[in-house]
Amino acid sequence: MAQTTSGAGPATEPALPRGFRGAELGWPELHRIPHPPHRLPLLGDVIGADRRTPVQDSMRHARQLGPVFRRKAFGKEFVFVWGAGPAADLADESRFAKHVGLGVANLRPVVGDALFTAYNHEPNWQLAHDVLAPGFSREAMEGYHPMMLAVAERLTDHWDRELTAGRAVDVPGDMTKLTLETIARTGFGHDFGSFERSRPHPFVSAMVGTLSYAQRLNTVPAPLAPYLLRRASRRNEADMTYLNRTVDDLVLARRASDGGGDGDLLDRMLETAHPRTGERLSAENVRRQVITFLVAGHETTSGALSFALHYLSRHPEIAARARAEVDAVWGDTAVPGYDQVAKLRYVRRVLDEALRLWPTAPAFAREARADTVLAGDHPMKRGAWALVLTMMLHRDPEVWGIDPERFDPDRFDPKAVRARAPHTFKPFGTGARACIGRQFALHEATLVLGLLLRRYDLRPDPDYRLRVTERLTLMPEGLRLHLERRPVPAGADAAATSATASAAAVDEAPSGPRCPVHGAGD
Repeated sequence: MAQTTSGAGPATEPALPRGFRGAELGWPELHRIPHPPHRLPLLGDVIGADRRTPVQDSMRHARQLGPVFRRKAFGKEFVFVWGAGPAADLADESRFAKHVGLGVANLRPVVGDALFTAYNHEPNWQLAHDVLAPGFSREAMEGYHPMMLAVAERLTDHWDRELTAGRAVDVPGDMTKLTLETIARTGFGHDFGSFERSRPHPFVSAMVGTLSYAQRLNTVPAPLAPYLLRRASRRNEADMTYLNRTVDDLVLARRASDGGGDGDLLDRMLETAHPRTGERLSAENVRRQVITFLVAGHETTSGALSFALHYLSRHPEIAARARAEVDAVWGDTAVPGYDQVAKLRYVRRVLDEALRLWPTAPAFAREARADTVLAGDHPMKRGAWALVLTMMLHRDPEVWGIDPERFDPDRFDPKAVRARAPHTFKPFGTGARACIGRQFALHEATLVLGLLLRRYDLRPDPDYRLRVTERLTLMPEGLRLHLERRPVPAGADAAATSATASAAAVDEAPSGPRCPVHGAGD
């Protein structure tokens, strides 16, 4: 049946093949799409490939082969798209929908039909989306803001201790702690105690294990996976069991509590009925949604913050400009209010530019709703799909100029944004299935960058060279920064201990659009 965002298509259409659908099944003129040289029989395009960095390998091929290309590995053929024209075509919701495949489908054993991994025809996606969307309204976000401040205070307390001890800070590790605690507290009223631990919380270890295993499944021939990954499979089963047990305990504690969570995401999952049908999420689906939010709600944001801090440390002139904005906008305000975060326009541009170069969800897949022609050039059958390589879309010279590798937050100046074609900046996916929590992530990350810039000067290790680790998401590997403490506005330290109080509202200054997209289609 044809997959749509709202249900099944016409009953007369033949069913699409189950499981992986190779490009040869859906691209009638596949032979016209270039592929890497030196393809080997049976193995495919494996010469020079590194199973640990498939996305970065694909970037290298993209530069050589052009805006539409293909790769083959162990009998599986994939089509990649990164040119602005065909990528914009794939964003057309009337002709294309989300495709759940590759590593995303490999996560279904643990999260099933949750928001991120549901197939388009599965009803639980629409049900969960409609029930949970109010949890990301402005009113809800204002309620989360004090908790974000409180968790950020735990981060700065930790960094102050590291600074006093003369140690560099582990940026990816600490950003992971920060964002896990933030989503756990705001969404589910839970405290993992991450900053009180010398090692990652077992939930984080299990999460990394499941993400890594999902990616690793794509690097071995499917018939051989049970043999080649036998030990990894057993470890993955243990990781999934731990994730499930952790979430089951969390839900059980909430059901046993008297006060609930003041309308947080878990309350909505357990208590809210669909506004039109009256249907509720099943217990199994609640578990799947909680795991999805705990994983996706912190893994991508921690990566975005880590990359942004890396670039700020490497570009002191940009850090100085961002810091000057924080000082000017927040002034002597001890604890910034919710509305004051949105006024950090240049800080937000820094974050957007980091997401441009290293979108922590580095690709998304789209499939044809019906037979069509991509960008007027490549015929596609219904169900045929392509992987949009976001990192290369964000480096298309036709959009971003001759120096797309240069870190330049002014690419997101309102005038520059309005001059750019739609669908050229896609760090959160596209269409109806784009990330439901993107405004949550952007507010949290902008707030944290503002707090850190206000408090510290960031000093890089001169010998460090950016290395990126892949586990479905992206993260800078081994990034450590040295800190220097800045003078803190009067009263800020004293007021920080009361950060869980309601943030005071302030008048919002007039400005251009907050979100770096424009037009209904974007």
